[in-house]
Amino acid sequence: MGAAGIKIAVDIMGGDNAPTSIMDGVGEVLQMYGDKYYLLLVGKEALIKAELERIGFAGDSRVEIVNATQVVEMGEHPAQAYRNKRDSSISVCMELVRKKLAEGVFSAGSTGAAVTSAYFKWRMLPGIERPGIATLFPTEKKPFLLLDSGANVDCTPVNLLHYALMGSIYMNNAQKRKNPRVGLLCNGTEEGKGCKLVQDAYQLLARTQGINFIGNVEGHGLFSGDVDVVVCDGFVGNVLLKSCEQLAVAMGHIVKRAIMSKLLWKVGALMAKGAFEDLKKETDYAEVGGAPLLGVSGVCIIGHGISNAKAVRNGIRQAGEIIKQRVNETIAEKVRALELSH
Repeated sequence: MGAAGIKIAVDIMGGDNAPTSIMDGVGEVLQMYGDKYYLLLVGKEALIKAELERIGFAGDSRVEIVNATQVVEMGEHPAQAYRNKRDSSISVCMELVRKKLAEGVFSAGSTGAAVTSAYFKWRMLPGIERPGIATLFPTEKKPFLLLDSGANVDCTPVNLLHYALMGSIYMNNAQKRKNPRVGLLCNGTEEGKGCKLVQDAYQLLARTQGINFIGNVEGHGLFSGDVDVVVCDGFVGNVLLKSCEQLAVAMGHIVKRAIMSKLLWKVGALMAKGAFEDLKKETDYAEVGGAPLLGVSGVCIIGHGISNAKAVRNGIRQAGEIIKQRVNETIAEKVRALELSH
């Protein structure tokens, strides 16, 4: 195995457009980042060899093929896939990190399979009880981080406290957001609002030092840019994530239909092309690349199922940044300090 570069295992078989889009992203990484990354390409060996030929990187010293004979399909039950497909590409990726042959994983495959495999193969960071998927959302100002957006639907107040801590560290270390403001997603801003989970989490967050807790945040306050980290259980977070994704698609179609209905508006849209391109860039999931799975003893970036080459490239880059900025090590240190303070 090559020694140079941060070692990232890439699930070549995961995603709606695998392996083509995943390999195109691999090609962009090799083109743009020089020796910064060493990529372990995990999947069906013959297929990966053919894809390397196609993108022009056959025999490149910065890549290594790791054969995996099975693929987890998007509709499969995660726990069953973990038990029955031990040689799946996502399972082999996680195993490479467990054996310290890779430092991180990028996968655009089944989110449930990635979470399950990471949880059982890597275990949790000391002191953290449950993993959380951290997703960046665009706002009027700077993006905010939502977690959990789907890993853990049944949360305790301590889980939400840990999400607040992990989200703060991620935003500080990986996104360079100093003293990030943390809000608790609720149906009202006043203390005492929300279900029992939210009420108990509020009290826990309010008395915990080292977290810049600003109180409850309502849905209409998420996108003003006045909060940096928003915590909630994975059920609420996943509903919010998927609703926002579809709303963005619907709004795009509505605006396009309206513009195309009148010649004058078509001309105006042509004149505002630059503004539309800037808007698209700000709201493009591919600019971020994927969502980190925080709390596990390893680095995993979960890409969108429809990830294109740019998303794959940025997902791999994001995994490298989390490793470089020692996000997991800092989380473990902060949790240990939090336990000692109690």
